[in-house]
Amino acid sequence: MITVAECANVDEALMIKSMLAGSGIEALVPDEFTAQNAPPYLFAGRGVRVQVNEDDAQNAREIIASLEIEES
Repeated sequence: MITVAECANVDEALMIKSMLAGSGIEALVPDEFTAQNAPPYLFAGRGVRVQVNEDDAQNAREIIASLEIEES
């Protein structure tokens, strides 16, 4: 799995995961549990990651780039 997005919050990461799934790309949010139960630990790092299989990374990045995500 390779990280294709780092999000400010779990809601944004799950929205991206859903958009990727709708395009046939399996995605994983490995930080989902931590983001929901211990959010301060994520701010020490880069945020909530969205990961996909390496073969899907380029397509996933293109889909993510086309999304209009409002900054919180």
